[in-house]
Amino acid sequence: MDKTQVIASVAGDLNATEQSVDAAIAHATTLVQSMIGSRSALNLSPVVGADAQAKALEAIAGLSAARQAMVACHEELAKDHRRLGYGVYAGPMGKPGDGSTTPTTGEHRLRAV
Repeated sequence: MDKTQVIASVAGDLNATEQSVDAAIAHATTLVQSMIGSRSALNLSPVVGADAQAKALEAIAGLSAARQAMVACHEELAKDHRRLGYGVYAGPMGKPGDGSTTPTTGEHRLRAV
């Protein structure tokens, strides 16, 4: 693999990880909504399932911390990329599935999302 392929591979893995953490946050918040809605639909006391709901909210807080860590990782990789003399990353600027494949204008670099 040449330098460009290696950099693109790491960037792709980083993006996939960021998307996975975002998806996990979305699923966990859906779970909490479902728990609240189900309790309401069954006309149950707010006490029912409160401990489970609290645990789900703890998981969301942990996922949020993981997302912040991934954003920080992204920023550090961008710094390392420039520090190593590779300039700015000019690979695909769009996210997978948005139809964008190449940068067109402006500064092109790895960035926190």
